[in-house]
Amino acid sequence: MQHTFGKTTTIAALDIGSSKVSCIIAKVSKDKKISVIGYGYNASRGVKKGVITDIGEATIAIGNAVQDAEQMANEHVDKVIVSVGGEKVKSMSKTTSIQINKNRPITDTDLEKVYQKGTAKVNIGEYSLLHCIHNGYHLDKGELIKDPHNLFAEELSIDILLGIVPEQIFRNLNTVIENSHLDISAKVFDAYASGLACLVSDETEMGATIVDMGGGTTSIASFRNGHPIYFASIPVGGSNVTNDIACGLATSFSHAERLKTLHGCAFLTQQDTLDTVNVYPVGEEDDSCIKQIPRSELIDIITPRIEETFEIVARKLTEAGFANDTSHRVVLTGGASQLPGVVDVAAMVLDKQVRLGKPKHTFNLPDVLNSAGFATCVGMLSFYVNFSERKPKKIISKSMNSGNGLMDNIGMWLKTLWG
Repeated sequence: MQHTFGKTTTIAALDIGSSKVSCIIAKVSKDKKISVIGYGYNASRGVKKGVITDIGEATIAIGNAVQDAEQMANEHVDKVIVSVGGEKVKSMSKTTSIQINKNRPITDTDLEKVYQKGTAKVNIGEYSLLHCIHNGYHLDKGELIKDPHNLFAEELSIDILLGIVPEQIFRNLNTVIENSHLDISAKVFDAYASGLACLVSDETEMGATIVDMGGGTTSIASFRNGHPIYFASIPVGGSNVTNDIACGLATSFSHAERLKTLHGCAFLTQQDTLDTVNVYPVGEEDDSCIKQIPRSELIDIITPRIEETFEIVARKLTEAGFANDTSHRVVLTGGASQLPGVVDVAAMVLDKQVRLGKPKHTFNLPDVLNSAGFATCVGMLSFYVNFSERKPKKIISKSMNSGNGLMDNIGMWLKTLWG
């Protein structure tokens, strides 16, 4: 759906993460200029690895973030653009072709016909459809073409990317938003939004992957020719590093988070063997119980988890076909990407050019939001204002367990009998 802005419009983005919940309220002018007028954020509750685990707790966290944003903006919102995450978000690519008259140029009618054929029937199994993105055309199975108008060919093909998520994630998300007395105006995969906020146009054209390192998950969106072409997510994030520190040093989770923030690093240097850090044993906050350890011991706990994260990302890039593409860049964002040394480890493991990313494309962005931790929330505003998607006319959600019922068994028997 294409959004038009005939006058100044108020929109709101809500990012429900594993470590924090953020809400940004913005005004959009007729010429689609975005100006942030309010924001709020607080520690996440009832969310684990990007999915809702406690409706009541998540509702409270969402309500607090939205209320703070409304007070700052002096506006009331009843609709929000919502981020969708979790380790089971993924994508499917689909290419559909039609034969056309080679003696006349390609027209809008041809483009509409191939699109309708490509989206006439979409089988996404036990998933719900999050995105349906038109990624370009091919003529006679040739190279990608963005606009084939007035060109000649015998065959016209269209590439479509489907972003899908398990149905129960959608249901739980809808429930918690309804409980917060809000409606959903749009849903967007968190890494897709982060890519829109952090990637420059040259990167989306030539090829780049945004790796959004959150608290509970690391989300991945790969772009090429100006469009997303691959989505994935893995169940590893900054909270795993904190948990490793807590277990490895026998300290509390809160103190482990503090150690990670103040003294953590993703790789070891010689100086780290000389520096020391103070560790409070779990359950003991008395200064007399402090244990001093070399900083190198802390980093030795952190490094394997960061390396493991990027080894999994590397497998995802291989799955997407980018492993041997030397021109394909990687941009890191999200709160967990701010750990010193993460870029160096990523570059080493992925064998690619890597940089840190933060929001780039929104005017009047407050300093506090101009950071990697708010990339998803900022990118959702850009998604809603500048991008449109047409959903398929017919979506088939066929159970993966089909074939166990009586009618299914009869159907399979008849199919076998009659070929």
